Amino acid sequence: MKIIDIRATQVNMRLREPYTIAYEKYDSATNIFLEALTDRNIVGFGCAAPDEHVTGETAETILADVENIVRTVIKGVDPLRSSQIMEKLKIHLANHPCVLAAVDMALYDILGKVSRLPVWKILGGFRDCFITSVTIGILSRKETVHRAKMFVQQGFKSLKIKGGLNVEADISRVIHVREAVGKRVEIRFDANQGYSVEQALQFFDATRQANVELIEQPTPKGKPDLLGRITRATTIPIMADESLVTLRDAFRLAKDDLIDMVNVKLQKVGGIGEALQINSMARAAGLEVMVGCMDESALSIAAGLHFALARPNVTYADLDGHLDLIDDPADGAVILKNGILYPNNTPGLGFNPKL
Repeated sequence: MKIIDIRATQVNMRLREPYTIAYEKYDSATNIFLEALTDRNIVGFGCAAPDEHVTGETAETILADVENIVRTVIKGVDPLRSSQIMEKLKIHLANHPCVLAAVDMALYDILGKVSRLPVWKILGGFRDCFITSVTIGILSRKETVHRAKMFVQQGFKSLKIKGGLNVEADISRVIHVREAVGKRVEIRFDANQGYSVEQALQFFDATRQANVELIEQPTPKGKPDLLGRITRATTIPIMADESLVTLRDAFRLAKDDLIDMVNVKLQKVGGIGEALQINSMARAAGLEVMVGCMDESALSIAAGLHFALARPNVTYADLDGHLDLIDDPADGAVILKNGILYPNNTPGLGFNPKL
């Protein structure tokens, strides 16, 4: 089997509900869909979801990378030799994880289709579904509580509240959400690098009674030692997100005991293959793993879900980046029921986008 052509298609999607985090407001998302065509009429699909703040990539850079590098490296190559392909691409695209993730997904999709198995079973099949959190952006206290109650009524069992702009307002929002949704709903908090150490500790002390499950990336990504100061001073799990992009980042964070958990996003680390390596390192270091996402098509969410289903060390999922996308070509690639995600159990990643 050989790859005979590569196609990349840019898709711009509006969000039903724009949202705000500590450093940006989002009202739309651009994804690049990749098609790897083979000489056996099997097509592998992948997806890149660039976020310049996180990976430094844009739709334009990804399209250029596909045309100038990916096409040259993988055309005529056996797609089942994924490790060899990805190592060759990393030579040229080491700091371009979104485009690597798209290629990686397409190769796993082909493997699954050839094997006639869904990817999560090929990877190990530890579980067959996963609870996901749903995200509430930075809103007023009243609107935050309204959204929280609405999501719980829809069946979600885990809420992720964004903050980082105003610690006092964040404290109030979290406390009032807990009062509104009761004790059984999980509450996670993500400051998106918006806090100082002192503010993070203030948030922790003031929200003890709210029983927050974890705090994600409270301090700036370029200063991992700050995460360590918070981790050592609190009893709540501290998670690295923006601070973790590469396997080496994960090693450094774990080696110095700076964190309790890591957020592995396929678009941020470069795909399923790299996520598996980071997960193994995290398990060896005794760190829990959450699989996360950005504003990604359901195809990319499916890839993250397949990774999460396969590994026992992945204990949390935040895979809601597709829920508000309008006209997603891969709508239906995952199945959501009462806050639980299920794979579309057909071979590969389970869906051929309508491009």
